[in-house]
Amino acid sequence: MGCDGGTIPRRDELVRLKKKPEAKDKDSERHYRWRHCALTQQKLQQPIVMCGLGRLYSKQSVIECLLEKDKMPESCSHIKSLKDIKNLRLTANPAYSAEDEKNAPFICALIGLEMSGQFRFVALWTCGCVFSERALKELKSNMCSICQTPYTEEDIVILNGNEQDTDLMRTKMDARVARLKAAKKEKKSKVIKEETVVKQEEVPCSSKSLDSSKIKPDTSKIKPETSKSKSLQTIKPSIAASKRELLLDPLGSDPNSKKVKKDYSIAQDPKATEVFKSLFTSHESEKTQDRAHWVTFNPHYY
Repeated sequence: MGCDGGTIPRRDELVRLKKKPEAKDKDSERHYRWRHCALTQQKLQQPIVMCGLGRLYSKQSVIECLLEKDKMPESCSHIKSLKDIKNLRLTANPAYSAEDEKNAPFICALIGLEMSGQFRFVALWTCGCVFSERALKELKSNMCSICQTPYTEEDIVILNGNEQDTDLMRTKMDARVARLKAAKKEKKSKVIKEETVVKQEEVPCSSKSLDSSKIKPDTSKIKPETSKSKSLQTIKPSIAASKRELLLDPLGSDPNSKKVKKDYSIAQDPKATEVFKSLFTSHESEKTQDRAHWVTFNPHYY
């Protein structure tokens, strides 16, 4: 039967111990996180984007989930629009191939470290450039060395960080969103103020607002009267008087204008000669002649 003194049992044979949980393969987990989308768990496809927490996504899968809001999981509830993600500018690894599992597909653009998870990588929210944290510490400047875009401490996002890094990125994300909202409100208020100023300038001044006693004429721009201005002042009343006479007597006082009147007769005109008078039928010689006049038409002979 055993255990009768002929054998010496071991402790693990007599006492049942709890099974230890299976240890995770850290290398495979790291490899999976840096090559797969955090939303659909599929391989990352260009263009690759990140959220404010530093997780990597395929942009196509994010757009599909935004169009169908029911598909968005709770872990990605902070992504509400395309403004909550940022396109990444990644540097391809020349030693990587599609079937290669050892080398990473992307590297640091500054010092050439592979973006495989063994080294910490960061991205800038302002421009989307990606490089290693070691290179960022060596630069010690607030200007991106790749595209020369300025950034602040809030714009630095740690990619695929641990739990502490995720909490830190969440506080940075909230601060960045609050800053953008405040800047947007200030811009709107400035635009409204400019519109009100323009409207006030376009409105004409009312007569009540002007005090005639306080307004003084500007005599500096008034020129002294010259001889031409004086002559014009004398000509103007004479022109007005002549217009008034023409209205009263349209024919005027010209002696030739009397010929237009109905009571005018050439035979009675003392200034007309006898030869001129003989041309008309009203002359005495026309009354006694028996032939037609050589100038005028006389219907008496028809």
